[in-house]
Amino acid sequence: MALPFPLSFFEPLRSSTALIRATAVDAAVLAGHLMLYPTGLAQERPPAAAAEGDGRGRGPGRGKHRPVLLLHGFIDNRSVFVLLRRSLRQDGRHHVEGLNYSPLTCDIPTAAALLGDHVQEVCKRTGRRRVDLVGHSLGGLIARYYVQRLGGDARVHTLVTLGTPHGGTRAVPLLSAHPLVRQMRPDSPVIEALRQPAPGCRTRFISFWSDMDQVVTPAEMACVRHPDLDARNVRVTGIGHLALPVHRTIATGVRRALDGDTTPVTEADDPDTPDTGADGSTGSAGSSGGAQGARGAKPGGDDASGAASVA
Repeated sequence: MALPFPLSFFEPLRSSTALIRATAVDAAVLAGHLMLYPTGLAQERPPAAAAEGDGRGRGPGRGKHRPVLLLHGFIDNRSVFVLLRRSLRQDGRHHVEGLNYSPLTCDIPTAAALLGDHVQEVCKRTGRRRVDLVGHSLGGLIARYYVQRLGGDARVHTLVTLGTPHGGTRAVPLLSAHPLVRQMRPDSPVIEALRQPAPGCRTRFISFWSDMDQVVTPAEMACVRHPDLDARNVRVTGIGHLALPVHRTIATGVRRALDGDTTPVTEADDPDTPDTGADGSTGSAGSSGGAQGARGAKPGGDDASGAASVA
């Protein structure tokens, strides 16, 4: 709906201000994350099986939560999830692992196959039949390829993606020389493969996408739109691409998504959780951002934003 004059005069100014703010927050998150980056270079040691259950990592007392595996984005590592991991563990999810795929990885299907091997190992180690996956950016695309094209829906109950270019992205053309970047283009064979029929896919998809994402362009390309998939797209406002894994509202949304709760998320849901940058300091990491709960996306349809927002 068009805004009446003079309100329409100020709409571009508000949008520009929000974009500048989101860009500044992303820059701050990047600076903090660079400090943590060395801590995530090594592959994570598997958590003790006893932490998830009956003291033996098996049997009916192993805990109500499925294991959660976290997959980072392009040229990143598991350290990007330090705050989300803490949030999930505080919610009672004791088996949370951050995975690193090799920096030499040049192929999404190959990375997806390796993810499948790791999921099988986690299921065997924990005695659970299925896991949940959370992927940021490229990590979400790798996870979706595993679920949709390699039979991973048998092992993955819920896949949550944060700023993942499900429809591809045209950002950063100067990096197109890298094979992974080329595979994230809208016309790539990988993206085309994900458009193919996927009848009977058993995994739930929840995609968080931001109107201020400057890596996924256009931003709506981060939505899951497929007639065969059980998908819900959640639009968030005022949060940049890099801030998605560290924003407290997103963390609350991820927890609820893994619980199967579709209630819209607001900042009031986490009154005791400060906004923190990637370095763990209290700051403005998306403090102006909001989350709008989207209704369950109809097969092949667009998401519909709800009314919840964060001031």
